[in-house]
Amino acid sequence: MKKIYLNLKRFDIPKSFDGISKFERNETYGSTITTGIEKMNLNLPVTIYFQESNLLPALSVAKNVRIGCQSVHFEDVKKGGSFGAFTTFRTAKAMKAINVSDTIIGHCEERKYLSYLLSLGGPNGDINKILNEEIKRAQEAGLEVLYCIGEKAEEQEHKYDVLRHQLEVGLKDVDLSKITIAYEPVWAIGPGKVPPGKEYIEDIAKFVKSVVDCPIVYGGGLKMENAEMIASIPEVDGGLIALTKFGADFGFTLEDFEKIVLTYEKGLKNEG
Repeated sequence: MKKIYLNLKRFDIPKSFDGISKFERNETYGSTITTGIEKMNLNLPVTIYFQESNLLPALSVAKNVRIGCQSVHFEDVKKGGSFGAFTTFRTAKAMKAINVSDTIIGHCEERKYLSYLLSLGGPNGDINKILNEEIKRAQEAGLEVLYCIGEKAEEQEHKYDVLRHQLEVGLKDVDLSKITIAYEPVWAIGPGKVPPGKEYIEDIAKFVKSVVDCPIVYGGGLKMENAEMIASIPEVDGGLIALTKFGADFGFTLEDFEKIVLTYEKGLKNEG
């Protein structure tokens, strides 16, 4: 089953506060986006990862889409242990308690943040071990996980070693049946960057599936320009969407999200 994932990052910040949201009231964002996607004539399952402030509004209207949070803390409450002393942190059980079903872990922006924190204490830390603990807490709470992996520009020459390490360490001792991999070519993400072609993505997908028995989606950005191409790769099981407009119209719109997904669906039919 092919799947579509949508990561809305901090797209909820209004333009009046230098963000990209056309909604001036943040509290309307989660419900509006969810309702809009619910009304689309999509044949593929959709999971939306919201910022925490938008989770409850989204959950209040969600019927056919899955609602996820953007990562979880590597510790959580437990009987005989912590009763909830996690000020500032979003724990997996707190998310499950409000009916969140999914979480995205290891996104390149989270990896960048954790890498910075580890650099303050020395060069020998491994962020994949932290992400592994986050995944374990998510699974203990009953959340399904989209685990992001990918190589940076300086890692391309030994990308297979980098990806294997991210997979083997990040997914150590976890239930792979509740994991989907999102491949993010970090070197290709951002204005002016050249995205990978079909052969490159196909090769990575085959490699990942040789290491772990998990579905893999393209996380470098499913967009109009690559939707049919991604659909033509049988080893790739869907895509992760964030921005839908680039250049002068930089941002996210429901209309363009629908066009991207329908273009991807068209590509699947053509391949079938």
